[in-house]
Amino acid sequence: MACLATFKTTSAALMFERTCRASGIPARIAPVPRKLSSSCGLACEFPCDKRQEVEDISLTKKIQVAGYHDIDE
Repeated sequence: MACLATFKTTSAALMFERTCRASGIPARIAPVPRKLSSSCGLACEFPCDKRQEVEDISLTKKIQVAGYHDIDE
């Protein structure tokens, strides 16, 4: 299972991906699935086992995440 972070802006999604990768967390930009919504239409996928680390990094770096979601692959 993978997790998605959704964002209100494209710049936040890109910053999130870049910050995760710099921290050694595999992350990639992905379209928001139809069952979810986001103003910018971009999300970032990352491993669910890194969720707490990702949330901590987002808070520390002040990256505004609209929501975190578990997704079925």
